[in-house]
Amino acid sequence: MWKRIGISTVLFLMMIIPSHAQTEAYVHEGEIGITLGAAHYFGDLNNRAAVNRPKPVVGLFLRKQIGNYIGVRVSGHYAQLGYADKYSSVEFNRRRNLSFNTNILEIGFQGDFNFFRFEPHSDRYFFTPYVTLGAGMVSFNPYAYLDGEKYYLRPLGTEGQVAGLNTGNTFYKTMSFCFPIGMGVKYNLGKNVNLTLEVSHRFTMTDYLDDVSTAYAGPLSFPANADGTPTIASLLQDRSYETGFPIGTEGRQRGFSAQRDQYVFFEMGLSFSISSYRCPK
Repeated sequence: MWKRIGISTVLFLMMIIPSHAQTEAYVHEGEIGITLGAAHYFGDLNNRAAVNRPKPVVGLFLRKQIGNYIGVRVSGHYAQLGYADKYSSVEFNRRRNLSFNTNILEIGFQGDFNFFRFEPHSDRYFFTPYVTLGAGMVSFNPYAYLDGEKYYLRPLGTEGQVAGLNTGNTFYKTMSFCFPIGMGVKYNLGKNVNLTLEVSHRFTMTDYLDDVSTAYAGPLSFPANADGTPTIASLLQDRSYETGFPIGTEGRQRGFSAQRDQYVFFEMGLSFSISSYRCPK
């Protein structure tokens, strides 16, 4: 009898141990994915944090998982940002009547911190909220339209850079550090496919995403053309003539240089798990 019990026990263990080992051998190494969503700008033209002019954003990312709760991510984004004073609820902004658009390219490095364990093959650990923070670089080049024509604003020196009136760099740089911070949720849809929803805010080190920062240079800084007509720079640096009498006198506030420009991404993504199998200890 004891011999039969022993043989039965060995057979039972042989049946359950391989199954258990296969489960324990799965290792979630990370994910590769794509995101789509909306981007929104906050700055001198949108100084009341209105969220009423979203523009598209697309991204790619590679995440390396370190343990069950921490991951590191490398990402790249292409997005559009833009705003116009005519959308503002502030009377001065509407009179100022400036506008801009820009395409941005962003490369970032972030740390992701899960609230729960996340194991895509698990029936228990298939969902987690998370927070993320990091640093990156963003490139931009603001432009505006006048009579249907597109003009890049930086070469025009709209705040007197050409005339040497700007106390900072002769021309502002079109690259800046950015610092994303946000939160999201991650849900395993199937064997190796995950859904992510994320909102992340970007703080930048530039105040010129919108080409607006300091004070008006004044009309004398923008001499007329040889035929007496105003230059494009003159027409775009102070567009208050379109809403009434011009307000762009030299030294009058045009922007608020003490606060840097910012933007936010609202993203939905699909990621594909990267896994490995290791012999259990």
